[in-house]
Amino acid sequence: MNCNDNDENCRTACFHPDLVEQVRDAMPGEPLQLDLAKLFKVLGDHTRIRILNALYRSELCVCDLTSILGMNQSAVSHQLRVLRDAKIVRSRKQGKNVLYSLDDSHISDLIRVGCEHVQEGT
Repeated sequence: MNCNDNDENCRTACFHPDLVEQVRDAMPGEPLQLDLAKLFKVLGDHTRIRILNALYRSELCVCDLTSILGMNQSAVSHQLRVLRDAKIVRSRKQGKNVLYSLDDSHISDLIRVGCEHVQEGT
């Protein structure tokens, strides 16, 4: 392919049917791609990223999160509900408190790798 770094289009028309078929077959189905887009949409909110960064470091209750983030309890609870509905965080009762944590190691990996990626660009 003759591609120019400043041009998003190839200068000569080319088509690689074997490669196109291989990539198309390897890609996940449309429902999975839609679910992935929803995941990234939920992750695309600054407040939710702040919550996830806090939970990456420790399991916390809403009161702890409000103190760390400097936000009111209603706002934090709303964002936690969005994250819980998306299966990004989970909760568990401990006495009268509800503690929140990242749902699984995949979410931890997303936060860690995302931070590494952003730091490399600076």
